[in-house]
Amino acid sequence: MAEKSGIDPNAVYSRQEAARLLGVSLSTLKKLVASGLLPVSRPPGMRRVFIRGESILAMLDKTKVEQV
Repeated sequence: MAEKSGIDPNAVYSRQEAARLLGVSLSTLKKLVASGLLPVSRPPGMRRVFIRGESILAMLDKTKVEQV
């Protein structure tokens, strides 16, 4: 996968970092995760969420951009 907007497919990002890279609010990012559009890893017993760069890029590739 090609690198988009500085997203490294091999990096692991926090929710805050992923939201910043995507240019969305933390609330919007949480909705993307809750809806299943953006897969994350959550180690057992931890509240922390890890988001792989390749997951972000895959979501961007799958979503359709609508003209307004």
